[in-house]
Amino acid sequence: MAPTPQQVHERARKTQGQSVIGWALDREERVELLLQFPPVYGNVVADHVTLTARTSRDAPLPNVARGEIIGRADDGEGVEAMVVQIEGSTDRPDGSTYHITWSLGPGRRAKESNDVIAKRGWIPIELPMPVKLTPQRWP
Repeated sequence: MAPTPQQVHERARKTQGQSVIGWALDREERVELLLQFPPVYGNVVADHVTLTARTSRDAPLPNVARGEIIGRADDGEGVEAMVVQIEGSTDRPDGSTYHITWSLGPGRRAKESNDVIAKRGWIPIELPMPVKLTPQRWP
């Protein structure tokens, strides 16, 4: 049986480093998603969902996953993120929310998406949008 994202996260957290593991958006699907959900801010990110940060380069990768974009968060000041459900949950093992940083305004950083979602919450979208997610490590 394949490990759950929680199990992969727990194994990865036992190692320390500068890598991030998670899932990359399919490049072809990304184009369609950007048409479906036009970015609000000029710096378009829309490339991945994080599972675990600050882990080693040899930490295990999660399994291939199907996710669903089910919501959107925007602080109105330069951070836009899409909330993603993976295996029926939006809850990341570290206590934050699975999301894709969608777009950023000047001076804003992708890691701010976690804070925006935690402080302001998110709004469900009318029709959940399936997304294909491929295991990935950065850098």
